[in-house]
Amino acid sequence: MMLAEPIEDALDTGPRKTAHGAERLCASTGTVRPVDDMIRFVLSPEGSAVPDLKRRLPGRGIWITATRAALGQAITRKAFARSFKREVRIAPDLIESTERLLERAALDALAIAYKARRVVAGFSKVEAALVQGNAIALLHASDGAPDGVRKLNNVLRRANEEDGDGRKPVAVLNAFTSSQLDLAIGRSNVVHAALLAGPESKAVLTRSARLERFRTGTVANDRQKNAREMERNG
Repeated sequence: MMLAEPIEDALDTGPRKTAHGAERLCASTGTVRPVDDMIRFVLSPEGSAVPDLKRRLPGRGIWITATRAALGQAITRKAFARSFKREVRIAPDLIESTERLLERAALDALAIAYKARRVVAGFSKVEAALVQGNAIALLHASDGAPDGVRKLNNVLRRANEEDGDGRKPVAVLNAFTSSQLDLAIGRSNVVHAALLAGPESKAVLTRSARLERFRTGTVANDRQKNAREMERNG
């Protein structure tokens, strides 16, 4: 992370390519970050700030570090109006609606992964996937019973101890409620699930990492780095 030069223009028409990859200036914090750590916002025809998660919407946009705190700071400091050099309508629930879009994107990826047979659900199937080393991520419903969470986490821990350094790290996700997992997977009472290796699962990890980063303020933890590397290496 580095401070941007004062003459840097916060507006863009897309990511700026550098020797280190695509980076942009954060209109909220005044720092330059990789675009993977940011959210692009554009203006609707009515002049409202709109999150552009896929970075495809037309027109010039501004980039904000992808955390609730940074977005809240941008709103408080009127960074949208200052960057676009015009009056900008800010929805009262812009932070919450942005989080819902990130959440929806991750759940959509999970639904696609399930249809591609990259997801198993149910305690016994998840346990088997962990023991056999087939899982790349373990999902717990955020409102699931602590006992089941503890048991499967212990299964994962024992499997890691038995395999030593030969086993790839397994992400543990608890970002979604049981009802959200039900809708994404298309079955009822989903409390535990496991992601199996495959391109569809990489998208789940990447989008879940973006959601976690937005909620917690952690910009570049090991899980996000792993997800990005997996996505780049395809």
